[in-house]
Amino acid sequence: MPIAEIFRQTLAALWENKLRSFLTMFGIVWGITSVILLVGLGIGFGIDQHQRLQSIGTDIAICFAGKTAMPYGGYAAGRDIRLNVDDAIAIQQLAPLVKTVSPELRRPVSEVSQWNASNRSVRGVWPAYQQFRSLSVEEGRLMTEADEADGARVVILGAESNRQLYPGKPAVGQTLMIDGYPYAVIGVLSKKKQNGSYGSGPDNTQLFVPFAAMERDFPPDFKGSGPDAKGAPRGTVNNIVVQPVSAALHVAALRQVRQILGDRHHFDPADLDALWVWDTLQGAQFTENIFRVMTLFFAAVALLTLALGGIGVMNIMLVAVSERTREIGVRKALGATARDIRRQFFVESAIISLVSGATGLVCGVGICLLLRAVPLPDFIPHPVISATAVLASLVTLAAITLGAGTYPAVRAAAFTPMECLRTD
Repeated sequence: MPIAEIFRQTLAALWENKLRSFLTMFGIVWGITSVILLVGLGIGFGIDQHQRLQSIGTDIAICFAGKTAMPYGGYAAGRDIRLNVDDAIAIQQLAPLVKTVSPELRRPVSEVSQWNASNRSVRGVWPAYQQFRSLSVEEGRLMTEADEADGARVVILGAESNRQLYPGKPAVGQTLMIDGYPYAVIGVLSKKKQNGSYGSGPDNTQLFVPFAAMERDFPPDFKGSGPDAKGAPRGTVNNIVVQPVSAALHVAALRQVRQILGDRHHFDPADLDALWVWDTLQGAQFTENIFRVMTLFFAAVALLTLALGGIGVMNIMLVAVSERTREIGVRKALGATARDIRRQFFVESAIISLVSGATGLVCGVGICLLLRAVPLPDFIPHPVISATAVLASLVTLAAITLGAGTYPAVRAAAFTPMECLRTD
């Protein structure tokens, strides 16, 4: 029988059992759509989280002082460690695997503009901090080495800080009173998508000033216990941020930092309690592994759904064989061979699978393109159309076509004309 005639008969059979055919084909359509959409969302979540982690900093480590957990060099355990600006200078000079470094001061300070007031956190940093912490301005400029050398009273506002202090007003060039000191606004940061931070909050809520200016005008008082104990000498910092020369040398660079700080403060470099390090590269790798596993799980669930759709196709073909037993007998009595019968039912199942698969492919890609074209809530990423997901769904569809079509076709071809014609 010609393929065109088989195609016509298949469409007629599907139309005759519209609801059953729709439900069967819907399983394949939904399976293909699920594979493309779920894998796309999984990849999108991974990319989104990677970008959010990059907004905290590019391959950086934040070093915080702690309390020694073991004796070392004649010093008893339990000593408080206090990092200072000279430690940052020592790292800059003695650690060849560290590309850039910056000390950091943080404290909430009152701010007053012509239009509003706030009590947001101010961070005093070296200019190099702006590059490895991924700070970019939407308006104005960043801080320079000249600003740091002069201890200039200049400030950069985070996006939310700007919105509160200068609601709908131009901020760059204005004078902002910070703790009673006049600071010139030189820049406004671009808004960041940032899940987390350290210290006093996300960058959108902060103000950034030169380290020298903050140390002079309003340094933290370091009251309390531990590394922030009252009586800490001038020059004490909240933390030190370092950036290795490359991701490949990240671990070796941190060993150099621990060795330098251990020598300066008399603690064992292996004492993890004496110097606590938040390693963003390690965190990024951990997060990447989580989302990779999540994407694989999504893909497995979607492919299982597609496989169940294939079982539905096989089921409808077996029903079709049972319903058309007399037709098979008549065709065999008129000279049709077993090969003709096998081909007819196999092509019918293939048409069902391929039409459903093509529809699912169009739906999956179309939904991904639609979601990429419309604004989504901040917590929902735009899905990525994955060539791997499309290929995996097509390979699975091919396997379903073979599996769902072969058995019913072989079963139909195995009937003898007498068996078929005796059927009621």
